[in-house]
Amino acid sequence: MFARWPTGAKLFLILSIALLPLALIAIFATLRVTQIADTELRSHLRVAAAESTRAIAIELVGDMTALRVAVDALNVDKGDAPSCARAQGVFAQQSAAGTSFVIVDRRGKPICGEPFPGAAAFARQSESGAISARIVDDRGLMLRISDRSNRVAAAAWFPAAFLGTISRPSGFAPDYGSALTLGDERLTLDTLDRESALERRESVRNDLGIGGLMLEMQVRSAPIGSPLLIALALPLLMWAAASAISWFVVDRLLIAPLRALRGSIAAYSPGDQPDPAMLRALPAQEIRELGDTFRALSRTVAIHEAGLAEGLVRQTKLTREVHHRVKNNLQVIASLINFHARGAKSAEATQAYASIQRRVDALAVVHRYHYAEMEENRGVALRAVLGELASSIRATAPEGARVAIVLDIDPYHVTQDVAVAVAFLVTELIELAMTCAPEVQVRMSLKPGGDDTRAVLRLSSRALVDDDPLRDRLQHRYGRVIEGLSRQLRATLQHDPLTGAYEIAIAVTGVE
Repeated sequence: MFARWPTGAKLFLILSIALLPLALIAIFATLRVTQIADTELRSHLRVAAAESTRAIAIELVGDMTALRVAVDALNVDKGDAPSCARAQGVFAQQSAAGTSFVIVDRRGKPICGEPFPGAAAFARQSESGAISARIVDDRGLMLRISDRSNRVAAAAWFPAAFLGTISRPSGFAPDYGSALTLGDERLTLDTLDRESALERRESVRNDLGIGGLMLEMQVRSAPIGSPLLIALALPLLMWAAASAISWFVVDRLLIAPLRALRGSIAAYSPGDQPDPAMLRALPAQEIRELGDTFRALSRTVAIHEAGLAEGLVRQTKLTREVHHRVKNNLQVIASLINFHARGAKSAEATQAYASIQRRVDALAVVHRYHYAEMEENRGVALRAVLGELASSIRATAPEGARVAIVLDIDPYHVTQDVAVAVAFLVTELIELAMTCAPEVQVRMSLKPGGDDTRAVLRLSSRALVDDDPLRDRLQHRYGRVIEGLSRQLRATLQHDPLTGAYEIAIAVTGVE
């Protein structure tokens, strides 16, 4: 019964039974890992960061408030010694830790406090009445404040060790790291070294509310132990097991049978049939049915191929017969024109018959080469067509006329429609040149165009230089025909009146 089940049902049942224990273990391990003390640690970190933020903010705000009072008093009276003394008293408590301050006038001259490196320049930079901050490398923090008129300013220095001491939270046992940040600058207060590459950390950032300063604290999360390793490894183990089982099942039930069936199909030739014993040995019911369908299809194809081969033979014979009839008809037409030309009683009639003869010859040449290229399906070879056409035109030139045609034709192939239009266009232009001058030298070339699908046909002769006879013949006889042929070629025929050159881009199918 199981052998008759669809392959999809077999695959689903096997994978479900194999992956269910792994899925249950992975879910249990993931639930246990998510219950680690990350939430509690994060909560303690937020409390500690808030405490440290308050401690630093209270210290900095208190000191800067004292400096603001002193700056406002000294702005009114630079000799106000009590105000300076009060500010010194505020900073005296932290002076042992390296803190200091200085109050300067607009020119940077100290009024109160002890100058420190960079204090005077920094005190004169910020906006009036606002507290500005600057982090100096990894050494400490400078704060600056001025009065509203910016005539007196104060700068305070707080070392990193002092800030780290006052920011230490009480009762916080885990190791932590802290730093003050100002934009992209960073001042490390307490360093938290990385113990391993897989170490996880929790971090919190609080705004001090002073000069854009932020306090960032970090602690290590619970280390990567066996529960977390299990949670991380189980999906990989499940993937490996699922991949192995899926490959085994699919290979045995689908890939190997399909490979055997593909080999049978690849070796198939008309008239052959797959081995029924091989098809019955395939494990998948659907593939066995596919093999039976292929056997039936191979029989149908053999019958159809036999009918097509017979029809192709008949069609080839019919095509050859039509070609011979067309060729014979063109020869009959050419013979009739030649017969009537001999009986013409005027030179004009003889020339008219010769003109018609040239056009019939052009059509016959194209038809002959088109039929010759039908076996290879490459198109009509323009080099051979134009070469034979040039010889035919020279042979049918009027008496007394000297026609020289120089050919420079690349071996391009075109469709029959393009070949007919090109042959007629070349015939019209050469005949136009012959009617304009008794001695004509024509140069004809076919060269590459702008891309691989186009080629440029150029025909030039001094007889085609712009003059009154040429314009008269174009207007009354040749112009409409030439214009119609250029439209048939779907291109614009360019005429250079100074050099007597006609040029047109034609579509090609390839080059030898």
